[in-house]
Amino acid sequence: MAENIRGGLQAIPDGQYEAAQTLGLGYWLTMGLIILPQAMRLMIPNIMTSFISMLKDTTLVSIIGLFDIMLMARNIANDKNWIGLHTEPLALISILFFVMCYGMSQYSLNLEKRLKAHRS
Repeated sequence: MAENIRGGLQAIPDGQYEAAQTLGLGYWLTMGLIILPQAMRLMIPNIMTSFISMLKDTTLVSIIGLFDIMLMARNIANDKNWIGLHTEPLALISILFFVMCYGMSQYSLNLEKRLKAHRS
């Protein structure tokens, strides 16, 4: 995440910093009013991609001793009340992940469009 932020800040031309100094703005006002709003427009796609990747990677790792969602599906399939129903939990999980990832990507696109509209 730090690399995404660093890349966004480095993408801002030096002229923006110089213009802020010309106006007599200090460091915090320069960052808050001029640099960060422009950098956020550039960082949003990378940050959203990181969040989507993090969401998908949670199935690979167990966090704080809790079962991940795939292990829960396997345990449900092994339950005697669910005998013979192995694909239903996996289908539900795949639909859940698709809806979550698609929703996050659409939100990211919407956010990008909204910020580009303010830019012009």
